[in-house]
Formats: sequence, C-alpha cells, structure tokens
Amino acid sequence: MTRIPRRRFGALGLAAALAAASFPAFAQGQWPAGKPITWVVPYPPGGTTDILGRAIALRLGASLGATVIVDNKPGATGTIGSAFVARAAPDGYTLLGTSIGPQAIVPNLLAKMQYDPVKAFAPVSLIGTIPHVLIVGAGQPFRTVADLVAQAKARPDALSFASGGNGTVLQMQGELLRLQTGARMTHVPYKGDTPAIQDVLAGHASFMFAPVAAALPHIQSGHLRALAVTSAARLKSLPDVPTMGQAGFKDFVVEQWQAVYAPAGTPAPVVQRLHDEVVRQLKEPELVAMADKLGVTLVGSTPQQLADTQKADLAKWAKVIKDAGIKPD
Repeated sequence: MTRIPRRRFGALGLAAALAAASFPAFAQGQWPAGKPITWVVPYPPGGTTDILGRAIALRLGASLGATVIVDNKPGATGTIGSAFVARAAPDGYTLLGTSIGPQAIVPNLLAKMQYDPVKAFAPVSLIGTIPHVLIVGAGQPFRTVADLVAQAKARPDALSFASGGNGTVLQMQGELLRLQTGARMTHVPYKGDTPAIQDVLAGHASFMFAPVAAALPHIQSGHLRALAVTSAARLKSLPDVPTMGQAGFKDFVVEQWQAVYAPAGTPAPVVQRLHDEVVRQLKEPELVAMADKLGVTLVGSTPQQLADTQKADLAKWAKVIKDAGIKPD
C-alpha cells in the first residue's frame, strides 16, 4: 500500500471535510428537507398564470412531501416578481411561475432591467401555450381580417386595437399586424384583458387579439365575431375560424406561453427533479381538464426547449418593438 505522508494526509482530510460540508443538501437526499417552497406568480390572483400555478403547486407539494406556497408579487408587467426570484438563493426553495411577457417581451422595452431574463434563471419547463383570437364586436362590419385591414388603410388611425396593457403579448400582436400591413391603427392599453374585451364588446375599441378562453363565451353568444386565430392550426373550439396564415398573413403564429424557472445556479439535480415532477403533474387528468377550460395546451418541455423558446421570442419581439417604435409607459 502506498504510504501518504502525515502532513499530506491531514490536508486531504481537511479538503474532504470542507467538500462534505459544502456538498449540496439535495445530494444527501435532504432536499426539500421538509422546508416550504415558494412558487412566485408575478401577477395578481385569478389570472391564468395564477390558476395554473396554484394547481401545479398543490400537486408538486404532495409529490415532494413539502409545502409549496404560492406568493403573488404583481406589478410592472410581471417584472417585480421575476426580479424577486432572480435575487433569491439558488437552493430549490424559490420558483417562478411566469409567462412570455416578463421573460421575452418587457426586457426589450426597458432600458434598465432588474434582472437578465436569460442569465438570471435556470429554465425548468414550458408548462403550456395559449392561442389567441382576433375579435371584433358584433356591431362592426368586418367579416375577415382583410376587411379590417382595408378599412384601416382607407382611414388611417381611425381604427383602434385594445390590449391588456403596454408590453403584453396582446399589444405585440396588434403591432405585428400593423407592421405587416403598413396600416395605421391606434393602440389602446387597458389594465387587464377583461376591461379590454369589454370595450371591444361595447364598440369602444375596433378589435383586439384576446386569449381564446376569455373570448370564447362572447363569440358563442354572438356578441363578438372571431376573424382569425394565431395558432399554427385551426382550433377545436373554433373550427370554422381560419388561422392568420390561412387569412393571408404569413409568419403570424403567436402563442403566449406559461413556464416555470428557478434562480440561476440552482443545482442541476434539483432542476431535473423539479422538471420531472412538474411534467408528471401536467399529465394528470384533472389538470388537463382545467387547462382545457383555461384554453391552455399543456406542453411539459425539457429545460433546453424552454430556453430555446425564450431566446427565439426575445429576438422576435425585439425586432417588432424596434420596427414599430414602441416605447415603455
């Protein structure tokens, strides 16, 4: 047996002790160690991100044997809650259940951000996607997207499109339509999707791109007319409504996405465990049924697929925002 000098043996022993002391708790089977996990939602209670987050958090807690607390931290188009998670310890006890806005749109609008949307987070999984529908009030004369665009070109700035607020994906779709057609239309931001839809119903706004689930009851009642959907294929809930591509507008596939992240630096085994558990929950029949009612197509992607989706949308909306000359509030 090779003999190790006492002095070197002591150094090796000290190094081993330090490594053991700093070795992540998860590797010793201690994570989550009965400690509560906080699932941050950067929006007010009651929205799709919040409802989905609470449903997943409840099931995640049961599968991990831990309490998962949903903490709503709304404000600044979702960036306040995102910044909170970006600053949190990367130990698996703080998660971010968020959407496309704070991660791929707003960062292109603000000169100074409290976090880097890519470097500050460890992607866990893309939860699902939400298609949108271009709607007009039943009293409007438009029957097709081409009708609406023709009117906008004939009467510059006369038509207005509503959205749930500046920097939202709903606004971005209106801006994208404006850019693709060269038509001049006025953006009217509201504090949320609901008041925006109400003003389209009342005829105070000419049109808007709205989440399908929110608009569907009004379409079915005949109070709203659906001109096109922004998904790649027609929707089962609106089989007679063409896609934007079928309506003659190429490269107009736009879907809002929901995702979960951890702070950057979270140990890879923790991220993987979180991913596996979240994806498992997304296959539960009750959660699938809930998602259907919310108009969400569940995905359950790999962390890399979420990272790729985010980077692609960061680039896409950066170009739209620059070309449209969109400025923050």
